[in-house]
Amino acid sequence: MQKLSQEEKSVIINKGTERPFSGKYTNEKSRGVYTCKVCDTPLYDSGDKFDSGSGWPSFDDAIESAIKRIPDADGRRVEIVCANCGAHLGHVFEGEGFTSKNTRHCVNSISLNLVKKPDIKDENLSYAYFAGGCFWGVEYYLQKLNGVKEVISGFMGGHIKNPSYYEVVRSNTGHLEAVEVIYDSNVISYEEIAKTFFEIHDPTQTNGQGPDIGEQYLSAVFISSEEEREIVETLIEKLEANGYRVATKILNSSEFYAADESHQDYYDKKGSEPYCHGYVKRF
Repeated sequence: MQKLSQEEKSVIINKGTERPFSGKYTNEKSRGVYTCKVCDTPLYDSGDKFDSGSGWPSFDDAIESAIKRIPDADGRRVEIVCANCGAHLGHVFEGEGFTSKNTRHCVNSISLNLVKKPDIKDENLSYAYFAGGCFWGVEYYLQKLNGVKEVISGFMGGHIKNPSYYEVVRSNTGHLEAVEVIYDSNVISYEEIAKTFFEIHDPTQTNGQGPDIGEQYLSAVFISSEEEREIVETLIEKLEANGYRVATKILNSSEFYAADESHQDYYDKKGSEPYCHGYVKRF
């Protein structure tokens, strides 16, 4: 506690609240474990994090026995603290309907640290990869689908490791701007997501998407199995039967590199809508 800054003390010790949308983890997409800022006790798994639009990191579950609930001094809310050291985290709300667990742990970023585990995937969820021009627009529409847990903007298909946004844009790294779609296959199928993908961008454009011209903006589906290939090929056949000359490439998935935080949830942060993506019924 003695090593905390004054700002940290105001929240963690004096039970204050950081300003909405100001915390470093509000829109964080990295996989890993969120730990207590004071004692490093693991508190939340990134798989339980979701976007509530509240302006604070939100989780619909916590690591077992890591969180203690106590009545808040205001007599209305329920405070949550680290069960090990008592550090103030935020508040917990129930009955809001954001997720199937119907629970929202509203946590101050300043009360947390994140131990990233970029190579770990949740075995209970499924993953799909699409490229359709600027990843901001593809992310914007696909993350609105029921059953999609989150969509991460990034890069796939290139020949260098850990490319930056500017390397992809300015040099020939071979990467496409792509998105990683993390979804619950019990709620939504791969086919439903792929079908939506073909209806939120122009799959006939050969040189980019809308005004975004260049190899990094080409249309592609990165498949991870023969089943996915068959689904995408069938959808393309249906589109061509409807008169579309499809330019979308079918490529084998490779390592996905998430873009930095400034490129995640871009349109939600900006409060606007995509300029070169929109829904068009094609099937």
